[in-house]
Formats: sequence, C-alpha cells, structure tokens
Amino acid sequence: MVVLLSGKISIEVVIQVAASKFFDVLAKQFHNVPNICERIHGSKLHQGDDWHSTDSVKHWTLLIDGKVKTIKERIEAIDEENKSIIYQVFDDDISEHYKVFKFILQVNEKNDECACVKWTIEYEKINENVETPYAYLDFIEKTTKDIANHVLKA
Repeated sequence: MVVLLSGKISIEVVIQVAASKFFDVLAKQFHNVPNICERIHGSKLHQGDDWHSTDSVKHWTLLIDGKVKTIKERIEAIDEENKSIIYQVFDDDISEHYKVFKFILQVNEKNDECACVKWTIEYEKINENVETPYAYLDFIEKTTKDIANHVLKA
C-alpha cells in the first residue's frame, strides 16, 4: 500500500468586496489582521523590520480547531498585479507534523463589488499518521470571511 505524504487542498470563498481591497489588507496591512480576526490571538515580527517583506518572519498564535497553535510565517512570493501571495509556514506546531507547509492565496475579481478568494494549502507530512490539514483550511476560510466583513464595514 502506497501512502501519499504530499498533497494540496483548496477552498474558494466568494466575498462581497472588491479584489483589490481584500488583497490590500494581506499585502499592505498584514499587521492589522490580528485586530480583525478573533481566531488570531497574537502576532509579532520575529525577524526583519517590515511585515510585508520576503525577508521578514512573523510569529503567530492561532486558534485552530479549538486548540491554540503557534507558527512562524514568511512571505515567499508576492505578485501584486495578479493578486497572489505564497506564505511559507514553519516551526513550532507545523514542524511537528509537516516538512513543507504553504498557504497560497489567489484573489480574482468577479466584478467591482465581488471577488473570489482561493486558498491552497500545499503540504508534506512527516509520516503517514499525520492528518491532512483540513483544520487549517477551515481556519483560513473563517479568517477570509472576517477580513471581508471588516473591509465591508470600513
């Protein structure tokens, strides 16, 4: 029996916010996300001096599936024109279960007031006993809705 340790899982969320406004929060106001989302208990700049630089590492405390988790994250790539960001996630709770873990964001305009936000999690488990990270996908879906609601009210 062959067990696949690597995989990708995705979710698409349609939001009633322009793609550029939603993307702006993640590309230029990332430091504000903990104030917007109740599932994010804290964050701090761990390394570097710019939240939006590919050289900076952020430390996050998150509520995933009812459990407090800590992770580190850095932006691997950002493409403002195509509204996409790749986040490399590592250390702490992630490294206990995964060799590779990435959040890939793609925001597509549907019309001036509506966008489709696609998140993909790319992962490689350390062994076959590790669960597929559906709880992180659920977290990111709820976080996306929280950010969209925040932008709508602003």
